[in-house]
This record gives sequence, C-alpha cells and structure tokens, in this order.
Amino acid sequence: MKRSFLLIVGVLLIFSDLWAEPTDSIRTVNTDTTSHFLQTEKPIILDSLTFAFDSLEKSELATIPVLFKPDPQKSLWYALICPGLGQIYNRQYWKVPIVYGGVAAFTYAISWNGKYYRDYSRGYRDIMDSDPTTTSYENLLPYSIDPNSNEAKNLMRNRQNTYRRYRDLSIVGAVVFYAITVVDAYVDAQLADFDISPDLSMQVGPALFSTPDSNKPSVGVQFNFNLF
Repeated sequence: MKRSFLLIVGVLLIFSDLWAEPTDSIRTVNTDTTSHFLQTEKPIILDSLTFAFDSLEKSELATIPVLFKPDPQKSLWYALICPGLGQIYNRQYWKVPIVYGGVAAFTYAISWNGKYYRDYSRGYRDIMDSDPTTTSYENLLPYSIDPNSNEAKNLMRNRQNTYRRYRDLSIVGAVVFYAITVVDAYVDAQLADFDISPDLSMQVGPALFSTPDSNKPSVGVQFNFNLF
C-alpha cells in the first residue's frame, strides 16, 4: 500500500515537473524574443519609416514647381542688344508679336518716307538747275501743273520738306518705341515677384454727403476700392 502510494506521488511529481517546464521555457523564450524584438526589430522599423519619410519628402520636393525669377540686369542687356529679346528672357511671349510688329511698322515708315524724300529732293534739284537733260521731276508732278512754272517748283520744295519731316518723325518714333521695349523688359523683371491681391475690385454706388453750408445732405456717387 505504501509502495503504491509512493509510486502515485512520484508519478504526479514527474507530471508536475513536465507541466511546469514547458511553461517556464515558453516564458523564457517569450521574454527573450520580446527583448530581442525590442532591441533589434524596433530600430529596423524606425529606420524604414525614416527612409520612407525622406523619400516622400524628396519626391514632394521634386514635384514642387520652381518659379522663374528673371534677372533685371540680364533682361536690360538682352533688350538693348535686340528688341524683343528681353521679353523672351522674361517669358512674356505674348509681347513679342507686339514688339516686332512695332519694329516692322516703324521700319516701313522710315523706308517709305525716306524713298519719297529722296525722289522729291532729286526732282527739286533738277527743276531748279538749268540743265535740260535732268527731268526726274516730270514723273512726280501732276499733269495739270506746268513743269516750268513756279507752282511746280514750290510743289517740289514743299513735298521734299514734308517727306523729310515724316522720315525724321518716323526715326524719332522708332527710337522711342525701342526705349519703351527696353524699359518694359526691365520693369517686368523687377516686378516678377510682386504680389498683387486677386481681390482687386471696385464698387460704385450712391452715397450721401454732408455740406458745411447746409444741413441738407447732398447726393453723390461713391467709389470703393478693395485692395486686400
């Protein structure tokens, strides 16, 4: 009986030890695994997140458009070298046809008035000399005017002076237009980053104004400018 009891107790103790060992081993493994995870895996995750955020920031920075700001000095020199080149440098492409249209118009005006000035100048010299072989003025006079009359001489002189004045005015206009293109290119470059509020508006409405000489108000129009 005692032997049987001792045998049962021994078996129970053995099973209790076997039951306790896996629990302790699991706890030990979990503790070691957790500490190993905290020591090794956490920096790896943080490094991965840091790398991901850095890559995201770099990609976002790469997609942000960089605003072009022209250099006023370069724009000035480009405009001085060639009309319209300053506007091209400032990326004001819509102004280029205006610039070259003005250049073409003034060039044509100078050429056209200069041609007629030379023709009437030569005709006036021919009509004033005594050489009968110089008759270039005959193609310039109307058919109703006698080439040998004083009216013909006065007409040639007046038209010579008129076309010379038109030619000179065309040259002055071309110089002024060229200066305007240079100033326009320089000012555009200077004001490239000038911020204008999009809420720039004007409101017009009736208003009552007090007059110092009378107690009655006067009716008027009020203009309100919204700049902000």
